[in-house]
Amino acid sequence: MLRPSRATPADSSAKPRFFPCSLNGTLMNSARISDQSDVTHTLDAQHFNRHKGEKKETQWAAGLRKPGFIPGETGLYEYKVFGSLSGCSPDVCADVYMDLAYRKQWDSYVKELHEKDYDGQKAIYWEVKYPFPLSNRDYVYIRERRDLQVNGRKICVVLARSSAVPQCPEKSGIIRVKDYKQSVAMETDGAQGTKVFMNYFDNPGGNIPTWLVNWAAKSGVPGFLKDMQDACSKYANYCKNKK
Repeated sequence: MLRPSRATPADSSAKPRFFPCSLNGTLMNSARISDQSDVTHTLDAQHFNRHKGEKKETQWAAGLRKPGFIPGETGLYEYKVFGSLSGCSPDVCADVYMDLAYRKQWDSYVKELHEKDYDGQKAIYWEVKYPFPLSNRDYVYIRERRDLQVNGRKICVVLARSSAVPQCPEKSGIIRVKDYKQSVAMETDGAQGTKVFMNYFDNPGGNIPTWLVNWAAKSGVPGFLKDMQDACSKYANYCKNKK
């Protein structure tokens, strides 16, 4: 899950690329991995490279130099990201992404985060800090991780979607995000790093001011990738110290 962004310069080793969003229906309609062909299609290099020949590539250049959300192309809360994290293996990236206790240490936007069993179904509650004077947002969602072997490629896939859990009611003063879907896929870049693909939809509700949109556009996803990369580099020490 992403979060409101702070204006942090993008790390040179994290180079996200942005493409117009077209949500993969099978992946996004449930948090269950059922068809490996969908994962292959999602990560297929040709699926990304096909954009190189389009006229839109030129107008994307500004977005690549100043990475972030590009509302005119993707819609404000629906987008695809393809990035690279150097020096981080896919297994470590996936472990860090799934480790909620560790997330609370490296993500300063986490207000509350935990996973509980609600009548046999595990669900995650996550409250995200929003900058004053906006109300915080919270999420209740389910997720699944699967490590797949697809045509000789090992791909770590994480799917998540919002879920209605009666035992986790809305809180006063916090806006519940009721429509959230995400798929993340990670595989080796052929060296010591990880290629990361994210397909994301998030409707935060309420009126999001222009200044916040502009703020996110300057540093949103690149800032997240940088924080993620830093967290991956420190994960081994974290695991060692918590034993």
